[in-house]
Amino acid sequence: MVPSEIARQSRSESVIPLASRLKPSLASVFDRQPIETFEPGQPIFWQSDPAKHVFEIVEGLVRVFKILSDGRRVITGFLYAGDLIGISLMDRYLYGSEAVTKTRVRRFSRQSFQQRMNQSPELRPSLFARLSDEMAAAQEQMVLLATKSAEERVCTFLVLTARRDRRAFVVSQLDLPMTRQDIADYLGLTIETVSRTFSSLASRGVITAEGRHQYRIMIDKLITLAGELAGEVDAFHDGADMHDEVDARQFASA
Repeated sequence: MVPSEIARQSRSESVIPLASRLKPSLASVFDRQPIETFEPGQPIFWQSDPAKHVFEIVEGLVRVFKILSDGRRVITGFLYAGDLIGISLMDRYLYGSEAVTKTRVRRFSRQSFQQRMNQSPELRPSLFARLSDEMAAAQEQMVLLATKSAEERVCTFLVLTARRDRRAFVVSQLDLPMTRQDIADYLGLTIETVSRTFSSLASRGVITAEGRHQYRIMIDKLITLAGELAGEVDAFHDGADMHDEVDARQFASA
């Protein structure tokens, strides 16, 4: 066997065992489900609808919101590809969800999803981790709304969004497909305040518009302006490395 063939065989043998050692993921539960497409603004489900399904976002961006008794909308989060929607212990959804961009999802009946969790103990830690992340995000938003200034809220939102967008730490570019009103409803601000804050950040060179929804960002300055500790800068970049490792493992299992 020539050296090049030995090298190819060695690389193949080093990849296959890695994939075989990977644990099943929550995404695998949805693998056999058909993909449904939702256009921007189209609801996936409404608040108080019967909680009959759990959804996996395959592609796109979804806003999750509650409508208050006085008719005001409060956005509680934005969900991305790989996130799950509709995991509920109640008989009805406690919130509504809408596609922000063209979004593709897979759905699984809630009953079948619960049965799969009961039959697959190896999936429970992943589900628990997802639920823990949701609780952490809710706590983060409570701190955001209760203690931070308008500028700190906007900068925190940009930092948190950048954590979900790999290009933010690769080329310092961030996509914001949600509207200014969406951002305002998430941060508990008026759209005028959000717009003024964006203009102020742009005038100082912290963000630079490069298209309708694209911004060049200075992530280190955003973290500082968000009122976070200096160590958050390193933690942000460490998080980038972690996402790269996760993506590599998922690619190996594909």
